[in-house]
Amino acid sequence: PSQVAGEELQLLTALDSAEPKAAAAIEAEKFEDAMAALASLRAPIDAFFDGVMVNDPDPAKRAFRLGLLARFRDAVHRVADFSKIEG
Repeated sequence: PSQVAGEELQLLTALDSAEPKAAAAIEAEKFEDAMAALASLRAPIDAFFDGVMVNDPDPAKRAFRLGLLARFRDAVHRVADFSKIEG
């Protein structure tokens, strides 16, 4: 969208930084480093949920926000497939 909220920009910037770090760490089998890269997303994802209405009535905003969440989910899923953890 043409207007990106502060929380959206923070999460976008954090994803742009964390995703390649996590991918490189996984490639090198440095899983602690991959988790550390993902941990850097904690504050931006918390701020995103505190400050942004994901299901905005504007379809462009909603699609952008859902896309950010999909990127977050995919980044986490590449490091740890939580669906395979038995509980």
